[in-house]
Amino acid sequence: MDVSAAVWWLTIVAIVGLLLFDFVFHVRKAHVPTLREASIWSALYVGVALLFGVGVWLFGGPAHGAEYFAGYVTEKALSVDNLFVFLIIMSSFKVPRADQQKALLFGIVFSLLARSGFILVGAALINMFAWVFYLFGIILLITAGNLLKPESGESHSPDNIMVRVARRLLRTTDTYDGDKLFTIQDGKRVMTPMLLVMIAIGGTDILFALDSIPAIFGLTQNVYLVFTATAFSLLGLRQLYFLIDGLLDRLIYLTYGLAIILGFIGVKLILHALHENNVPFINDGEPVKVMEISTGLSLLVIIGVLLVTVIASLTSAKGRAQNTVSAARRHAQEYLDVEHDPEVREEIFGKLLAEEAQLRKLPEKYRRRIREEDKLMALLRRAHEEHDRT
Repeated sequence: MDVSAAVWWLTIVAIVGLLLFDFVFHVRKAHVPTLREASIWSALYVGVALLFGVGVWLFGGPAHGAEYFAGYVTEKALSVDNLFVFLIIMSSFKVPRADQQKALLFGIVFSLLARSGFILVGAALINMFAWVFYLFGIILLITAGNLLKPESGESHSPDNIMVRVARRLLRTTDTYDGDKLFTIQDGKRVMTPMLLVMIAIGGTDILFALDSIPAIFGLTQNVYLVFTATAFSLLGLRQLYFLIDGLLDRLIYLTYGLAIILGFIGVKLILHALHENNVPFINDGEPVKVMEISTGLSLLVIIGVLLVTVIASLTSAKGRAQNTVSAARRHAQEYLDVEHDPEVREEIFGKLLAEEAQLRKLPEKYRRRIREEDKLMALLRRAHEEHDRT
């Protein structure tokens, strides 16, 4: 599918326009998006992405349309998985709820820029070296294997190398001043922790790009489709964060689904590499006659795996228990250490009480495990003691 320079520029201008619109009308004024606001704008961005895909299908043909949709669905699923890490970063840096939007939008913009750079590098490598498909396939298989390893949320450390360097070089305050990057303290202009939050998100975005770009190149090698599928998967991610953040911990099987998808795409890439082979020590540099996986089959596998894992997660008793425990822990921490506005704190405490009521309704085996978590029980007691004092 050949895309003219005019179409490229129109697409870029439209994406930049959507980001500017998001900042001016939603992010510039710090606030917590309501469920209605997050739902409407999430649906709008998904609708724009789907309409764009229909346009690709009509004007570029069914093959390219299927490639776009396969890439978009895969990148969207990976983006949702990335929200887990964003949630950990926000909690670790104790970012007030109303001030999280600017950090998220920065993360989206930085991710788009970083991935655009990786896309250009990846496309150049593919055009120069056919063996790059082997490399991309191996990266995805290793990533899939790592996703299958058991890990806790604390394994995702927000204190990456970029943050450690920033802490040494930059003087930041211990408290936030809304969502400002700079504030005045003791008569001096200093940076707030919000800058470190953005650096932490930016650092993790680079790591995310190393997984997502090989994945989408395994579904299409058309640079325009790779770019647009990636861009549209990131647009609306801020709204989605506030829409499903109460369900993030409930998606306990999503990681396994992503491992299957990335492993599948990794195999697809290696089969394609064998089909296009020119590596001297493999079949004397001649192409290997192997079955190639079609884009249509890839799209069906990706959607099927995601549906199964999401439905299994939402109907799982373990998922409900884990989600309730995580929500109670987060709200207790927000009540004690993050929020200072009395009305907001009272609202958070009300949510905490509702979650504790849900915990008491869980099967005994889950309640027993919760009682054995000393840190969680101590945190909940502190929240109640603090509330009784106010």
